[in-house]
Amino acid sequence: MKIRKELWFGFIIMALIVTPVIIFTPWTNLTNGSLGLLMLALVVVAIMLGFPTAFTLMGMGVAFSWFFYRGVNPDLAVRQVLDLMVQRAYGVMSNDVLIAVPLFVFMGYLVERAALIERLFKSLHLSMARVPGSLAVATIVTCAIFATATGIVGAVVTLMGLLAMPAMLRAGYNTKIAAGAITAGGCLGILIPPSVLLIVYGATAGVSVVQLYAGAFFPGIMLASLYVGYVILMAMIKPEWMPPLPEAERHVALPSFAEKLQARGHNALVGLARSMGGAPGVPSMTVLKQFFIVLLPALTIIGILAFSYSMATAPVEEVNTAGLVQAGGEFAADVKEPVASAGDAGTGLSEPPAEGNAGKSTEGTGLTEPPVEGEKPQVAAAPAQADVPQSPAAAAAPVVAAETLPVPNWYWVMFGIGAGFLLLIYWMMNWQRLEIFKMLLGSFFPLAVLILAVLGSIVLGLATPTEAAAVGAFGGFVLAAAYRYIAHYRGNAGGAVGTTVRELGTILKESSFLTAKTSAMVCWLFVGSAIFSAAFALLGGQEIIEKWVLSLGLTPLQFMLLAQFIIFILGWPLEWTEIIVIFMPIFIPLLPKFGIDPLFFGLLVALNLQTAFLSPPVAMAAFYLKGVAPKHVTLNQIFMGMMPFMVIQVIALALLYIFPGIGLWLPQTLYK
Repeated sequence: MKIRKELWFGFIIMALIVTPVIIFTPWTNLTNGSLGLLMLALVVVAIMLGFPTAFTLMGMGVAFSWFFYRGVNPDLAVRQVLDLMVQRAYGVMSNDVLIAVPLFVFMGYLVERAALIERLFKSLHLSMARVPGSLAVATIVTCAIFATATGIVGAVVTLMGLLAMPAMLRAGYNTKIAAGAITAGGCLGILIPPSVLLIVYGATAGVSVVQLYAGAFFPGIMLASLYVGYVILMAMIKPEWMPPLPEAERHVALPSFAEKLQARGHNALVGLARSMGGAPGVPSMTVLKQFFIVLLPALTIIGILAFSYSMATAPVEEVNTAGLVQAGGEFAADVKEPVASAGDAGTGLSEPPAEGNAGKSTEGTGLTEPPVEGEKPQVAAAPAQADVPQSPAAAAAPVVAAETLPVPNWYWVMFGIGAGFLLLIYWMMNWQRLEIFKMLLGSFFPLAVLILAVLGSIVLGLATPTEAAAVGAFGGFVLAAAYRYIAHYRGNAGGAVGTTVRELGTILKESSFLTAKTSAMVCWLFVGSAIFSAAFALLGGQEIIEKWVLSLGLTPLQFMLLAQFIIFILGWPLEWTEIIVIFMPIFIPLLPKFGIDPLFFGLLVALNLQTAFLSPPVAMAAFYLKGVAPKHVTLNQIFMGMMPFMVIQVIALALLYIFPGIGLWLPQTLYK
């Protein structure tokens, strides 16, 4: 019966698509535009019936482009269709952005097999034992961290289903809450960089992947925080759904030196400080090592504060341009007419538009008012050049060092938060928490270095996404090798090396196969999408949709709401890959008509498209979890557990739209 209900749901969706097509299509007088809309409807229905997306797009594109060319010149129709296929396929092959896809996917599969996620999850749920719903919170945090290192939704959901689901069920957690936390947390990889979705959107919309990564960083943190807040709130309201961990599971066995040093002080920092002069039965080198580990939080926060201070107060170097002559300036000085006119597109000088004129921007929203018909942007005349040519000595541009900037208020807020956080850490740092911190250090620190190396180099402009992905793939290999060696090391270094080398061969083979499979799927989707969109444009389908949308007289806000609602609904029957490659080429050309920033639109789409993995009947995250969950966990329970998190996604979408600075502040600050 469950399968039949799902089938009925799919049939109803298909009927809602097919019925209007049958009724409103002018079958007796089919125009090219009607064929384009018919092709779009048939593609959606074919995908819902289970046909491969890439080849369905390709087949529909080839067939309908042949209809178009046959109406123009029947003799050359086949040749023109083949030329179209070759040109579009070559265009995808020559797209440099797509090189990052297999490299990031390869990095993700290597990190998945590095055997550190289990350690990370265990150390996180021990460190959060006092937080209500600690296991569910640790699950979401682990998923968010894992997402920044991989971005492969299936891998995150499957792995956390194996690790966290049995642990939560043993602890007496409600099945729906446990399933919802795993599936929602696992889908964070869709939004959080290095997201493959953002690469695909950037390649489709012609938007910088670097800026998309920078823009998606804070929305991803916001969504994960909302998930954690919901879990904690429900654990406080319904404690029987998420009972606290028993004391026995919170206990961490102490090493022998810690048991001996406990007499010197209950606080680990105090005990180690008192033992610096020597402690009976504990080597002084051990004390020094442990004291250095205890000081790591302080050293890290002090380093961050020092770096922030230097960046915030660094003087701005100003170049003195007095005495410089602009290239061509001597010639320009003799020109009596104004240099610039309204048609000078290359001057780069424009007068700010008056109120109501074209290009009026809504600051920080990613929206601009569409140009008013009949108005033209004005360009100011270029400043007059000096009549007297400057000497070579005067042409030198000395750098004038500005004074050190005053310390901004935000730095003192950051300083206070850092100091308070340090006091809290060291006030709570007993010997058991020191061991938990060391577990976190061993599992999270290497992953954090990899994440910072990859995402930091991209966001700061030190490397392109492709170059950073290559470094990440190598880093994932090193992590896998190091952690497999540690897992096998038992005092027999030679045996551990041999076992590690053999396992690495298997890991590389499996990761390479899965990477090739995933990357081929993405690339074939692009080829199919390119052919489909070309046929759709040839038939005039895009033009019909544009005219229809513009005839509605929508404001930018109304258009944005309509577009996101359509994407939200499409997320029910379709996956994000299908929505990006089929429907984004339809939406993207409409954005300039409404003055919408494609970067901001892409962030909204990325946040919205998580519904494709959390909404039935497709809901791939649910099927990933069902495949590894205990047999008594039903698909309906998983679906019900995902529903509250879908509501949270809608709330996050509204917050991002109301406060666009959440997504736009970082790219605007870094890439002015």
